[in-house]
Amino acid sequence: MKRARTTRAAAILLGPFFVLFTVVMVLPIGYAVWLSLFTEKQSGLGFGGTETVFSGLDNYTAALGDRAFREGFGVLLGYCLFYIPLLLIGALALALLLDSTLARARRFFQLALFLPHAVPGIIAALIWVYLYTPQLSPVVSAMESGGIGFDFFSPEGALPSIVNIALWEWLGYNMVIFYAALQAIDRSVLEAATVDGAGAWRVALSIKVPLIRASVVMVALFTVIGSLQLFTEPLILNKGTGSAVSSTWTPNMYAYTAAFERNDYGLAAAASILLALTAALLSFVVTRLTGRKGKKA
Repeated sequence: MKRARTTRAAAILLGPFFVLFTVVMVLPIGYAVWLSLFTEKQSGLGFGGTETVFSGLDNYTAALGDRAFREGFGVLLGYCLFYIPLLLIGALALALLLDSTLARARRFFQLALFLPHAVPGIIAALIWVYLYTPQLSPVVSAMESGGIGFDFFSPEGALPSIVNIALWEWLGYNMVIFYAALQAIDRSVLEAATVDGAGAWRVALSIKVPLIRASVVMVALFTVIGSLQLFTEPLILNKGTGSAVSSTWTPNMYAYTAAFERNDYGLAAAASILLALTAALLSFVVTRLTGRKGKKA
């Protein structure tokens, strides 16, 4: 009887979650998979209407065979190699600094660093487009007066420009996560290390960082997944700025262009599924690698 009540209570509490998960996750993914297996073709000489026909894996083959789609993954690779280390190291360094005994006005700096994350991504991108535009930006004018010439919209400058926007948005948010984890560390452990003669650097790198390893892994995992979904920032730079960012610069932009500019929803769905599989694979790899390092430690 008691076991039945426990099962019933668990079903009542977990039921809303599974319903919501099915509606917002399982059904859309299933629909995308189904959509990717079909394509629309015009009948006759093109004077008739279009008909939806089963194409199997043709959309996946077309996406993988498209050079623009493959180059988008190359852009994502460069973005991840550039952005993820800067984000993790920067957020962790700021959190350690705020957690140190030398820090002053901690609440002010926490709020100041977190505020950019409160700005919607599209607004943040528009702000930085203004700051990147010559003849408008005080930043560009200051750089030019100092003899520094840099085109933020050039093929060489597009990637650093987008990385800078993403760092501005997410650095403070992840810093707060690391800082909260540092605050949960037992202070007696840190005091014992100090009594044993460990300096501030030794305490930070040998004690604090290993103790918040779970938070670092979580942030790294979410950052990898978020990086693969890069869309808003390059889309804004693509619209009317003369930037080197094309409409198929990332896989997400490729899928968006296929769906809403070319009306090829099957190809867009296939590209989205391939991107989702890549994210799942990378998440698995990151989890396994960090898990093995944890066991060795």
